[in-house]
Amino acid sequence: MTLPQTGAVGTMLFDAGTVVSRVRELGAQISKDYAGKVPVLIGVLNAAVPFLADLARAVSIPAEFDVIAVTKFSVQEGIRFEKDTAQSVEGRHLILVEDTIDTGRTMQYVVRALRARKPASLAACVLLDRPQRRLANVEITYKGFDIPAVYVIGYGLDYRGRYRELPALYVLEIPLSAAPA
Repeated sequence: MTLPQTGAVGTMLFDAGTVVSRVRELGAQISKDYAGKVPVLIGVLNAAVPFLADLARAVSIPAEFDVIAVTKFSVQEGIRFEKDTAQSVEGRHLILVEDTIDTGRTMQYVVRALRARKPASLAACVLLDRPQRRLANVEITYKGFDIPAVYVIGYGLDYRGRYRELPALYVLEIPLSAAPA
C-alpha cells in the first residue's frame, strides 16, 4: 500500500490551552503522589518529548528525567530498545511517559523490561489513550485524554516528520490503518 505524502489537517481534538491545562493537572497529581520521593520521568522518544518537557515543568517536587527509544517491528520480530536509560533504574521510582497508547504492545514490552530492573515503583503516564484498540493489558496510572481511533498530529505527534510543531492536537484525515506504525 502506498501512503499519501500528506493528509489534510482535520478536526481539532484539543486546543493548546486544554492540553497545557491537562498536563498541569497531571503534574500536580504526580507531585502529590510522589511527595517526599524523587521520581524519574522516562519519556519515550520522539513524540513524547514536548509532553515530557511540559510535564517535568508541571511537577512541583524534585524529579529527574531520562529518555528511551524503542523500535517497533512486526509481531514476529517484536520490539527492541534503540536507546536505553542513561542511568540505573534499580530502586528508583519510575514514571514512564508516553504520547499515545494504542494496542498497548509497546508499552507492555517497555514496562516488562523496566520491571526486570527492579525499580522501587513503576507507573505509566500517557497523554492520549485509544482504549478501543487495546490488544495488550497495560495499566495507565496517569492519563491525559481518551481519543477515538483516529490518527492524531500536533504537540509532538507527527505524520512523516510533519506537524510536530502544532501546539494543539488535530485529526489527520487519513485512515488509521494507513498510518505508519
